[in-house]
Amino acid sequence: MADYDPDNIFAKILRNEIPSTRVFEDDETLAFMDIMPRSDGHLLVIPKSPCRNVLDATPEQLVAVMKTVQKMAQAAKAAFDADGVTIQQFNEAAGGQEVFHLHFHVLPRYEDVSMRPPGKMGDFDQIAQHAEKIKAAL
Repeated sequence: MADYDPDNIFAKILRNEIPSTRVFEDDETLAFMDIMPRSDGHLLVIPKSPCRNVLDATPEQLVAVMKTVQKMAQAAKAAFDADGVTIQQFNEAAGGQEVFHLHFHVLPRYEDVSMRPPGKMGDFDQIAQHAEKIKAAL
């Protein structure tokens, strides 16, 4: 397995070197809005400590991240009155991982509504409004 790259985009977000729309953070995790949302309220949860993915994460990192994933899934579902929540996580390039810092996608979902296609930049004002809805639901 490759080494952790401290200059990956999520590490830069953690160091406030690039902007993000933060929704929640504690000592071990950070939740922030995805800038290419596949559904309204699409957010990401990451550990604050370095690890590439599930394959090299410590059990402690996984416990901390999953606690926050559950909290954010509940808040996003409530904030958007969603029918359900999709949680996605990818490992290594062959598994679909693009940013090599452990992260979980949390996407509010509705019956018979498909996710938007990947890779399309979202409207930043709308993303900020969605973040405020999730914060209010927390």
